[in-house]
Amino acid sequence: MHSVLHARLARPLGMLALASAVLLSGCSLWGGGSNKPKPLELGAMEPVLAVRQAWLAKVGPVDRLALAVHVNGSVVTVASDTGAVAAIDARTGGDVWRTQLGQPLIAGVGSDGQRAAVVSDSNELIVVADGREVWRRPLTAQAYTAPLVAGERVFVLAADRSLAAYDAATGQRLWRQQRQGEPLVLRQPGVLMAVGDTLVAGMAGRMVGFNPDNGTVRWEAPVATPRGTNDVERLVELVAPVSRVDDSVCVRAFQAAVGCVNTARAATQWSQVANGATGIDGDGTLLFGTESNGFVQAWRRADGARAWSYDRLQYRKLTAPLLLGRSVVVGDDAGWVHLLSRDDGQPLNRFGTDNSGIAATPVVAANTLVVVTRNGAVYGFRPD
Repeated sequence: MHSVLHARLARPLGMLALASAVLLSGCSLWGGGSNKPKPLELGAMEPVLAVRQAWLAKVGPVDRLALAVHVNGSVVTVASDTGAVAAIDARTGGDVWRTQLGQPLIAGVGSDGQRAAVVSDSNELIVVADGREVWRRPLTAQAYTAPLVAGERVFVLAADRSLAAYDAATGQRLWRQQRQGEPLVLRQPGVLMAVGDTLVAGMAGRMVGFNPDNGTVRWEAPVATPRGTNDVERLVELVAPVSRVDDSVCVRAFQAAVGCVNTARAATQWSQVANGATGIDGDGTLLFGTESNGFVQAWRRADGARAWSYDRLQYRKLTAPLLLGRSVVVGDDAGWVHLLSRDDGQPLNRFGTDNSGIAATPVVAANTLVVVTRNGAVYGFRPD
């Protein structure tokens, strides 16, 4: 069962376990059952920007897995629910390496180009190098954010609101920090990234900078604060992906806000109310996001003012966007990939996949747009 935005909730039950996931149903946003609004008809499409399919690969079903496709140079690393992890050459669609871990997966993939890290549904952090498992370690709770592999370490943001660092070569845990927060967490990727020599993570509605050597907090900046009278209404987790330009990191707080933080000054630059569940992308001028009602929205990066809004994908379940040249790329749950103009949101092209729905935010590698579907097809598209 999928929610309207593939957003799932879990309630931590202490340090060692999580309750069964509680799904955030579509009726909580759009009304119940058959009354849910019907997506607008797409209508005819006259492509402005020609695109062709360059290759097709397979990885296996992607449904329960909170997949983040990792890009390192010309290689994209993907994974499946059933434990397959594959590094694919975006130039050809061929495998660089592939392995089967024999364990269902729930989060991934993180990589530094040498090692790839995923999390199993039995709460194990698993690290692979050149297609060979090198170690696995138990976690204190499930994790829905892809591990960050950087600086010869593997960092894990878990659903008990803990952040931990492991030695990438040996798997030895180096440190672990835990914070208190709201009782519900999202079963989708959160924010975990390196900004200079600081480890940056989303902790509820705050962006927090940590010392990667010992986990001590260097700074905090709020993006959104909990509101409402129940646990769901008070949920304001920061969600991936984010848009980083130098020291400016812009992010979405789930169903609450979009905002930008200057990480050098540890200061929130601005925060605007926004009602979406997926992350954002952008450049030095504009930011782009998809809202709960299927609108694609652009904001000015400098101050958060709305730049444009496109409503013809209304009531479709959209992925987070990818800014690719002159295009804003989003996928939907019917398997369509939409290219909109970054300048005004007008459609540039639309093309289909296997109709199972787009499973993760599209990425670009080696001048190739890479899209993964829920059936596990990995498509490579290029300008024609």
